[in-house]
Amino acid sequence: MSQGASLRLHVPEPTGRPGHETDFSYLHLSRAGEVRKPPVDASPADTSDLAYTLVRVLDDEGRAVGPWAPEADPELLRRGLRAMMKTRAFDARMLIAQRQKKISFYIQCLGEEAIATGHALVLQQGDMCFPTYRQQGLLLARDDVTLLELICELMSNERDPLKGRQLPVCYSMKRAGFFSISGNLATQFIQAVGWGMASAIKGDTRIASGWIGDGATAESDFHTALTFAHVYRAPVILNVVNNQWAISTFQAIAGGEATTFAARGVGCGIASLRVDGNDFLAVLAASRWAAERARSNLGPTLIEWVTYRAGAHSTSDDPSRYRPADDWAHFPLGDPIPRLAQHLTAIGAWSQQEHDQTQADLEAQVNAALKEAERFGSMADGHVAGAATMFEDVYKEMPEHLKRQRAQLSSEG
Repeated sequence: MSQGASLRLHVPEPTGRPGHETDFSYLHLSRAGEVRKPPVDASPADTSDLAYTLVRVLDDEGRAVGPWAPEADPELLRRGLRAMMKTRAFDARMLIAQRQKKISFYIQCLGEEAIATGHALVLQQGDMCFPTYRQQGLLLARDDVTLLELICELMSNERDPLKGRQLPVCYSMKRAGFFSISGNLATQFIQAVGWGMASAIKGDTRIASGWIGDGATAESDFHTALTFAHVYRAPVILNVVNNQWAISTFQAIAGGEATTFAARGVGCGIASLRVDGNDFLAVLAASRWAAERARSNLGPTLIEWVTYRAGAHSTSDDPSRYRPADDWAHFPLGDPIPRLAQHLTAIGAWSQQEHDQTQADLEAQVNAALKEAERFGSMADGHVAGAATMFEDVYKEMPEHLKRQRAQLSSEG
């Protein structure tokens, strides 16, 4: 037997490092409007090509083109634009609050606002989302969630609905269909599938929507979730937000180099789409398609949302140490807010004057909510939820030994 060449491993490398330009040609983009739209009852195998192309609706002139262009009332799109702008204004102000030491930690979704806000407009009351810490848009797109509630949670103050038991940005809100965020990666994906299965077992009509980042697809829970979703045809939407970076790790490390993340769904027998996550109309159309499949007992859908994390991973991160500083400026899918604003302006439903006024109004609302929240304390003044609250909400009726411990804590305090 002849001696062959030495074996070697392939180690993926990012397409750009600090001081170099990024080549985004690896994204394999499709032109707006050119990707076909299959019927809602298409078999998973019939979506295999859609896992390698890119569903896009808005062209460079802001026109809605192609089969995925959704029927959407301009007022719904205006609501979506305001939700994106509100999310960005909220993120910007909370980042400053963290730097002022009023909040211990914060995570922005800068550049990704269209995905969560557009998806939120498709879900119905009673549906349940199992998000990561970058889907605050699911809450900020709603009219029944106040800025005060969210800021008090970030500050862990006396009005924090979670009583300081969660990290900032790890919201939990049952009435809004927002499951408790876990810092452990990928757990929410399999929980979403299980919740959807339970809904079907009970004969309910509610569906689940699970969220994961590109890096966390390397976790075993991701693959387990796909198996259960496929086998039991769970009424669930499986969202993979591919923002190109998992902290300092490029998406290729998790397997996004030679294939797509959407292709993993097809391989597991799940209908799959790869969608422009910075195109609000594409987000709306793909979310509607997937939600209709789930509600019609046609099984799960996996959607890879192609986007870009424009900011740092968190306030503990410095992206300039591992990627070019001007990456976002060159990202070929652009910024979701001006893209939708351009479309609305083109159809006569928006103007620069209204945009500027809306921006000012939203910033004023966020500032007012922050000022009100500070009345109940912040991390800066140490006025946070009391230690005695750790005994609450554990048992329906507090046992005697915990009552004694609480009393002891109070006497020592």
